[in-house]
Amino acid sequence: MLLRRCDDLAGRDHWRKGAPIGELFTEDAAAGLELPGIGFDAVRYESRRADKTGKVIIDGTAYLAGPAYHDRHLTVGIRHDKIEILDEHAHPVIVFDRVYGRADETVFVATQLLQAIAVKPGSWTHSPVRDLVDMPVRDWLDQARNSDRARLLTHLDKAAAATSFDTAIRAATRLITHGDDPASDGLGMLARRIHDNTEPVPLAVDLHVYDQFTSRADATPLETETEEAAA
Repeated sequence: MLLRRCDDLAGRDHWRKGAPIGELFTEDAAAGLELPGIGFDAVRYESRRADKTGKVIIDGTAYLAGPAYHDRHLTVGIRHDKIEILDEHAHPVIVFDRVYGRADETVFVATQLLQAIAVKPGSWTHSPVRDLVDMPVRDWLDQARNSDRARLLTHLDKAAAATSFDTAIRAATRLITHGDDPASDGLGMLARRIHDNTEPVPLAVDLHVYDQFTSRADATPLETETEEAAA
């Protein structure tokens, strides 16, 4: 119904210009195509002072800039979908998805807190990062001594910086599942292989070829040594 009424209106003459409204609209649309070559960034910049934990409050919601930015004057770029935090020199610090309304919990990225928890591993059980870590990595950290917990958190922090938090957790999960120590340099190497999709393809190895060595029970030690040397 609306389209039919618009078509009817387009066929009428403009009350002042005396030309069909449809033709005038076509001219306006053609003129409107000449847009600037640089996009317009709909952003509002405001100054915020981070609290003692490195958080800034924006529209009633707390965003964590990071412990290193506590008590510092920061610049916040507020967009319709993103919150961008910059330091005193306008260098980007971190970008969050914007939360509308008042959030009861602080908005943060898990990788922001890994190193801080590694320095104080006893804070792991009360850290908000714990809820973001899947099993069995969470169980491993819960049961680990503080020294081992600090080692894994440090390696997770390095692996997440090179790849992503989720990839680092996947790598640690795989190591734990295979019975290996996740708090080792192998975590970073495995995380990079997972991230780059360069993991070696498992090959089916036929081990029956070694049965010939156990089946030569009647061979003398000299014959066995000779055969091994020839091999």
